[in-house]
Amino acid sequence: MRRWLAAPLALLALTSAAAAAPSRVVSFNLCADQLVLALADPSQIAALSPYARHVGISAAAEAARAFPVTSGSAEEALALGADLVFLGPRDRLATGQLLGGRGIRVERMPLATSLDDAKAIIRSTAAILGHPERGEALAARLDAATAPPGPAPSALPYERRGYAAGPTTMLGDALARAGFRHARPAAGFGGFVSLEAIVLLRPDVLVLNGPPARAADQGTALLAHPVLARLYPPDRRIVIPDVLTVCPGPGLVEAITRLAAARAAAMR
Repeated sequence: MRRWLAAPLALLALTSAAAAAPSRVVSFNLCADQLVLALADPSQIAALSPYARHVGISAAAEAARAFPVTSGSAEEALALGADLVFLGPRDRLATGQLLGGRGIRVERMPLATSLDDAKAIIRSTAAILGHPERGEALAARLDAATAPPGPAPSALPYERRGYAAGPTTMLGDALARAGFRHARPAAGFGGFVSLEAIVLLRPDVLVLNGPPARAADQGTALLAHPVLARLYPPDRRIVIPDVLTVCPGPGLVEAITRLAAARAAAMR
């Protein structure tokens, strides 16, 4: 009896999700852009945020070129006939109130600081868009990118001016899932690390957000320091662009995949 009921109930659930799915989705948030592009039908997407096509800040800039972008105003969302608008966690309060007052569904994209956060956001966004199965599939891709157990080389994320993201950030969690050990395990969200501290810590690898560059200013001078060049030649530097770890989504899958491959190479 239960088997006979299971198929109709599953079909009913899918039908209900499809019936409730929004048809005019507008995103005013960079992370929402990327999830909408990954999880929604193209026909559902009315417009994306002003930043969606910017290669330097969006991991889905190329895919975003196929869709209109806005300046982020409530008037544009109304003119587009939006029935769902994504905003950031705390921005555009007046815009959200205005749109909500017009009967438009407004969803705020939460911040993620771990892969568990990311998977929860992916699943909830997919359900809101009417495609929960796509959320499960993307979450499964994140899990699949995780490295198998084994030796854990130490790694230190390092940015201009000496800032190092800590283990309780998305990048820090991605490092752990890829099989690395954070060189500063008690650093929380992170902080500034001097050149002298790096020499003392001697992490196995540095994780940078871009390829080595000339010392164009004081911020990049530290990264180009001769001591770092000697201790960390190219084969001990891993480049993971910021755009891959800022938001939940396919970019995060790519970041973990790259890190896991670098860890495997370091173990050879």
